[in-house]
Amino acid sequence: MKATDGELAGRTVLLTGASGGIGSATARALLERGAHLVAHYGASRAGAEASVGEAPAERSLLVEADLARPGAGAELWRAAVAWRGRVDVLVLNAAVALPIPFDASDEDWGAGWERTLRVNLREPADLIRAAVPHFAAAGGGTLITLSSWAAQRGSALPSHQVYAASKAALHNLTQSVARNHAVDGILAYVVAPGIVRTPMAEASAAYRGGVDAVNAMLPMGAMVPPAEVAELIAFLATGRCRHLSGATLDINGAGDIR
Repeated sequence: MKATDGELAGRTVLLTGASGGIGSATARALLERGAHLVAHYGASRAGAEASVGEAPAERSLLVEADLARPGAGAELWRAAVAWRGRVDVLVLNAAVALPIPFDASDEDWGAGWERTLRVNLREPADLIRAAVPHFAAAGGGTLITLSSWAAQRGSALPSHQVYAASKAALHNLTQSVARNHAVDGILAYVVAPGIVRTPMAEASAAYRGGVDAVNAMLPMGAMVPPAEVAELIAFLATGRCRHLSGATLDINGAGDIR
């Protein structure tokens, strides 16, 4: 099957955080299905370029935006829409997981909360705010947000409660979109991974005794491969299961069963 004959052929997808980890795998999965991809990156253009790989130049657009800066989300949205006149799918993947313990200094505590909420919630909320009327005017669209199992059960790391709180808020916002805008043809899904084998997870594994120690505590003996999360996102982007809208899709290798 040619890429342009794929399930997402003709659709434009805006993916945040496309330069590594889940984002890189998702960029490849979307492009393989024929999507036109707006690949957002923060600091690593090289990572974003690697993510789009050898896809035809006309099917990918790389856009830099520092989501820690107020207004960056709205600017990113305008750039994405300007490319092909519309966005059909918005995938919110970009995030930071800063260690901010309760005994941090007042300055570090405040700065950590500000940066985490800005990147993980405030700018994504602005992207959602722009997407909802855009989708409604087009007769429909799809929103996919990346949450975390920490959003549902709290962080297992005492220094990462801010990350968990930000993901819980994004989770709830996505559900509100699903509930209130189904009538507009808007589909909204939450993907809640457990521990995914990404550089971020490998760094945080140090708090648990290292990668081998983390794998040993997981039922499948391994972290979730980023490609499996990407396959789930790509499936949701097709809209083939419309009545799944509003659902939270756990992908954690049976590490947390609700």
